[in-house]
Amino acid sequence: MSLLKGTPATKALEIEEDKESTKKESRIPYQVGAIIHMFGAYSQGEITAQQAADPNFRNSYDRSFNVYRARLMFGAQLSKKGNVFIETEIPRIIGSGTGENKNMEVPLMVLDAQYEHVFSNYFSVIAGQMLVSHNRNGLQGAATLMANDFTHYQYPYNMWEDSPLQGYFGRDVGINTRGFLAQDRLEYRLGVFTGRRFDGGAPARYVGRLVYNFLDPEKDFYYNGTGLGTRNTFALAGGFDVQGTYRNVGLDAYLDIPIGDKGALTVNAAHTNMTGGISTSKYNFTELIPRQNIQFLEMGYYFKRSQFQPWIKYENQSINGHPSQLGLPQNASEQQLSDANLIGSNQRAGFGLNYFFNAYTTNLRLSYTQVTYGREAFNGGAEKDSYSQLWLQLQLFVF
Repeated sequence: MSLLKGTPATKALEIEEDKESTKKESRIPYQVGAIIHMFGAYSQGEITAQQAADPNFRNSYDRSFNVYRARLMFGAQLSKKGNVFIETEIPRIIGSGTGENKNMEVPLMVLDAQYEHVFSNYFSVIAGQMLVSHNRNGLQGAATLMANDFTHYQYPYNMWEDSPLQGYFGRDVGINTRGFLAQDRLEYRLGVFTGRRFDGGAPARYVGRLVYNFLDPEKDFYYNGTGLGTRNTFALAGGFDVQGTYRNVGLDAYLDIPIGDKGALTVNAAHTNMTGGISTSKYNFTELIPRQNIQFLEMGYYFKRSQFQPWIKYENQSINGHPSQLGLPQNASEQQLSDANLIGSNQRAGFGLNYFFNAYTTNLRLSYTQVTYGREAFNGGAEKDSYSQLWLQLQLFVF
């Protein structure tokens, strides 16, 4: 037995050690990070039928170098049950302007600002501004995408402040709930959000989602886009997004499994049906969102040894609107209706090659995309045309 045990000096030393230990335990663990997407593009754009008919006009390719995303991220575990996540974003692409507007000042904007309180594994509440979607692609993290960007048509009305749902890069403000059942294989999400602010009495926006994982559970708030051979996932899900006369329902499936020792297969697919309705009630989306079906598919294979991942991607937005949704009279002819639907419809098809030489932290993505769109024909009616884009993107990510 030590002779020092129990002496005043030893007691004082023990008290100081306890204080120091308490300080260490009271420190809030946090993470600071960033994600940057910069790219060089060689691309065309949409042209009118009049331009296409002009023998002296050529839809030439434009060259550009841009910073597409430049986000700063902060996350902290405030308590055993509470955590906060804050993320900023640039509201426009740096380098995309021309002339005097090339280097316009771009302020940082708050993209995500959310607090989550985990009451139990079965029930969590998330409040603030957050990513909102009824399908998987709309809830994926930007750093783990397989293609160089998100789908264009799965949530096309929730991207900008002037969009029908008045979103902000797919975000909205509100309260979300989330939980896991059946040994973490069944996940639910159900939230109420601001949506479109017609006025102070506008109805709320409700978004829900139910997922079943047949293999390994997924518990991250942001879904993975490709696991680079580290995941074993097969998930089926359904969801809805509603406000006023707006209705959006869909199904999605995600497969990310190792194929032997050589690599891993990733498949992401979704189908969505949405409409703004045809009501003339006060809070209607009739002329904002026409009835439509949207399909999305991307598929890739990751080679572990070389760290390359070739992929293909297809998106289809097929408008099938009611005359009142398309700005046409109720007695519009079938041809008028068909032309208006064709003009609003779009398709995107492409392929690419990723090089994950440093996993998600640093990688290169080369992609080619052909965009098919509808337009008014030169002599009346409607027709389709297309243009293409070549894109080489560098990702820098740490968190």
